[in-house]
Amino acid sequence: GNQRESPEEADRIASLVAGLLASASWTDADGVTRRISPDDILVVAPYNAQVDLLAERLDGRARVGTVDRFQGREAPVVFYSMATSTPDAAPRGMDFLYSLNRLNVASSRARCLAVVVASPELFFPECRTPHQMRLANAFCRFRELAEEVGD
Repeated sequence: GNQRESPEEADRIASLVAGLLASASWTDADGVTRRISPDDILVVAPYNAQVDLLAERLDGRARVGTVDRFQGREAPVVFYSMATSTPDAAPRGMDFLYSLNRLNVASSRARCLAVVVASPELFFPECRTPHQMRLANAFCRFRELAEEVGD
């Protein structure tokens, strides 16, 4: 039933971020290894309502914003929270939710790890046009190439 915000995704991301901050490290391009800090984590969401919820739940433990805010920025770890439960529930439709630009910007900001947090239902859209098929294909291909982690 989620449209512009998902408390479930916000809770899951807050838990994952806490785990990273407690015990994860990363090695940069220069070979320097260090612990993950809040500055090393970006959390991206398509809707401002989800951004606000994530910012509240994360309470400064990561940088949170929309794709537009992080254009040109990078971090070792990027989370992309889709917020919407089903393709039909997307407030601005499939073109907005499955935007190739949004997915590209969100995933390409990561220098080490890109994590998409989404309802499984988003991987089964009912496409009505070839354009919608291209949008859904990119999103589904990301999942296909990724390592899926459940609860």
